[in-house]
Amino acid sequence: MSSSTALPGQSPIAETAPLSLCALQPLVPADRLVAEMVPPPRFDSVRFDTYVPDPNQPSQTEAVRVLSDFAAGLGGAHASGSGKAGRSRSASFEGWWRATGGRFSKKPAAPSAPLGVYLDGGYGVGKTHLLASLWHATPAAPSLKAFGTFVELTNLVGALGFQQTVQTLSRHRLLCIDEFELDDPGDTVLVSSLLSRLVEAGVALAATSNTLPGRLGEGRFAAADFLREIQGLSSHFRPLRIDGEDYRHRGLPEAPAPYSDEQVTKAAYATEGASLDDFPSLLDHLARVHPSRYGALTDGLRAVCLTEVQPVPDQSTALRLVVLADRLYDREVPVLASGLPFDRLFSEEMLNGGYRKKYFRAISRLTALARDAKGLVAQ
Repeated sequence: MSSSTALPGQSPIAETAPLSLCALQPLVPADRLVAEMVPPPRFDSVRFDTYVPDPNQPSQTEAVRVLSDFAAGLGGAHASGSGKAGRSRSASFEGWWRATGGRFSKKPAAPSAPLGVYLDGGYGVGKTHLLASLWHATPAAPSLKAFGTFVELTNLVGALGFQQTVQTLSRHRLLCIDEFELDDPGDTVLVSSLLSRLVEAGVALAATSNTLPGRLGEGRFAAADFLREIQGLSSHFRPLRIDGEDYRHRGLPEAPAPYSDEQVTKAAYATEGASLDDFPSLLDHLARVHPSRYGALTDGLRAVCLTEVQPVPDQSTALRLVVLADRLYDREVPVLASGLPFDRLFSEEMLNGGYRKKYFRAISRLTALARDAKGLVAQ
């Protein structure tokens, strides 16, 4: 909507008013969900040789070497499931396994099963960088490799149905799953069943998370069935530990303090492609948009401007905000905000609860995007 209306006490500063995320209801066809299962824009150009290991953390250098070998081990095989090609791929995996000396586990993988790699480490040690580098390094066409978050994978099943998802992904050579988080028993059973079918089809697996596979359910659910499902999933992966501190905080200044409502509003009007919403209204709107559409919600955005940031009221709302933060971070969209700083979004109860890893990740990512937004405010 064109506008030449000035802010109070200001001259006209934009020809077009900022967008409102609350006014958008994006529709995402199922085929787009599949086509977009590639590393996000932030990781388009990352490669193993652009990962800079911390010299004080030898596990980072080791991870680059092992994953490079893993990618090479995927060459020469065709993603066709079981049968001759599947057996050929298993042989190449077994060769890679022998070459690494089986250093991930004392228990060798079954020769007939493809190997999976599980990157375990804290926030910001470069796990997604390495996972995306593996995707890029694997010698296969993009249409034979899939990359998505755990949430995006469950959303894909919701859009296509279980059998169609199995059929679609079984043709792939590699499936990379970022932020492997099991938040409820239903999703656990769903993904466990999906990965089991893909393993049978000969698909290689790689995943990242902040917790070892056998301990993903700790602090969330005590049901024996849930824990059995966790163990079943963990058997598909060989854990690779990556130590280090959060790179987003290495040598960087502290997150900027929130700005005033007036500063945020002025910046939104002065920035082409920016959105402007008050935080409580945006949280309400997220409840009306399926999380699988949050990526489309941010299409074309150059910046997100938020006024009246305040504590998130409940867990369901908090988890939706986590997904939005992930999509904004993936797309490198700066976030300029007034109100409370992002490290006060979640209550102590939330930060000490079962979803704490998600909330700390969201705080880390929103803080990084807040730093990126500093240039939007006139000095």
